[in-house]
Parts: sequence; structure tokens; C-alpha cells
Amino acid sequence: MECIESGSEHVVEQTGSENGTKEKSDIENDKSTDNSIGDRSQPAACKIAKSSAEIAPEQSNGITHETIEVKVIYNKKKYDVSVTTSSTIPEFKKQLQGLLGVPDSMQKLMFKGLLQDNQTISSSGIVKGSKIMLVGSTLNDVLAVSSVSKQDVAEMEKATTVKEPLCKQKIHRKVLDKGIPEDVMPGIKNLKESLPPVPLSGMLNKHGGKVRLTFKLENDQLWLSTKERTEKLPMGSIKGVVSEPIEGHDEYHIMGLQLGPTEASRYWIYWVPAQYVEAVKDAILGKWQFF
Repeated sequence: MECIESGSEHVVEQTGSENGTKEKSDIENDKSTDNSIGDRSQPAACKIAKSSAEIAPEQSNGITHETIEVKVIYNKKKYDVSVTTSSTIPEFKKQLQGLLGVPDSMQKLMFKGLLQDNQTISSSGIVKGSKIMLVGSTLNDVLAVSSVSKQDVAEMEKATTVKEPLCKQKIHRKVLDKGIPEDVMPGIKNLKESLPPVPLSGMLNKHGGKVRLTFKLENDQLWLSTKERTEKLPMGSIKGVVSEPIEGHDEYHIMGLQLGPTEASRYWIYWVPAQYVEAVKDAILGKWQFF
């Protein structure tokens, strides 16, 4: 780049005529009061100001809006996601909902612990390249677990109207009439115990198939396993839990997990040991603490 020198003194010498040009001393006074001229030791035309993008990330109201790349791990797959450091965790969940199809209300984000909704990307310590674990199920996954036929819906509506005990309703009798499973865990009535260190097993679902419950409290998940599949349900996706003792076998309960908005979307489990019923409800409904 070629710099052009400004020579104000030459201008004075050339313009000094009877037309009333300024004296050299007047020009010097003008120089001292004109801040735009600056230091004559370096030509002004050589000074190049950096753009705001080169000086610092974009700012608004004093908040830095820097975009970083992070890795989101979901279902054993890694996804590269761009996010603004000023984004709140709920905003980030909305972004992930659009990318992965997991409803924001059913998401749990893990980064050095469970991320809270009152945090931002920046305040949670997330930086470029950080790995964030997403725990959650799509709505289709949840509804698939609780597949309910039209006949089941009709029978349940009828039972609700007449307020029959669960164990006497036709929809449940077809499972209960098979009797207590041989490998079910022993039940104890009138006793409350904490969840055992092993999964609750030997129980039956509405099809009469074996079902097992595994509580992954560190991930805020309930693993619901059958012979065919294991569904990892976020605790937050279960809207409620109902249970009643089985008549004639009070040491066991019928339990319904509310997976959708209506009673028809309950996932029924039979022969749940009575001593663990309250612990199951506490774990699912959030009465345990995550450390």
C-alpha cells in the first residue's frame, strides 16, 4: 500500500497571494485544534481500523453472543451442533427438538451433572468441543410402548364409569387369571422398602409377557424391558403412577404408568411386590435427589 504525504506547509507557500490566503501561523493554529489530523509523524492514510468482528464477538446489551460447536450424544450417536453461548438451556432444548425430534419437555441434558433450566450455555461451563449427553425419547417411542387397542380403551372407559377395583376389571382379569408367575420376586404386604439393588423382575405386562423394571437414577431414567425390547423412559415422560392391591394376593399390586395424556395410554404391570410400590412412585415422580 502506498501512503501519500500531506504537505500543508507547501499549500501555504503556493496560496499566499493578494486573494487573502491564510498565513502559515494560522494554518498551524488550525492543526492544533483539528483532532482529525492527528500526529503528522505518520501519514493518516496508513491507519487501518479493524472491523468489530475482528476485535470481539458480537455483543448486545453487554452480553457476548459467541457461536461455538459442541457435540451432543444421543442414542450412542454424536451430533455436531452450533449454539450461541448466551442461549439458555430451555432455548437449547428447543433447538435440539428441531434437530433430533425429542420434545423439549422430555429432554434431560447432562454435562458435569444435570443441566438446569435457569442456566445458560456459558454459565454451565460448556465451551467449544464440549460433549453433552441427551436423555429422552421421541413421542413415537413413548406411544409405541403403551400401544393400546380400541377394545382396551372401551373396556377401560367402562370400568372407570362403574369404579370397579382394578383386579376385577375384564381388561386385567385375563392376565391375573393366569396366576402368580413362578419367578416373580417375593411380595410383602404392609411394609415399605427402598428399591432393591437389582431390577424388579418376574412381573407381567397386559399381554402376559414378562416385564422388568430397572431404575437408572443417575440418568433420570426408567428402563422398561420385555423379551423383545428395552425402552429407556425419561422419568419426566411418565405423568403419573396408579396402583391397587390384587384381591386375594395383597402382597402384590397392579401398577399403571401414565405415558400419555389419557388413561388409555397407561402401561400396566402385574404382580408388583407391595413393599416396593411406594419406592417406585417416589423414584418416578421425583422424590429422590440427584447428587
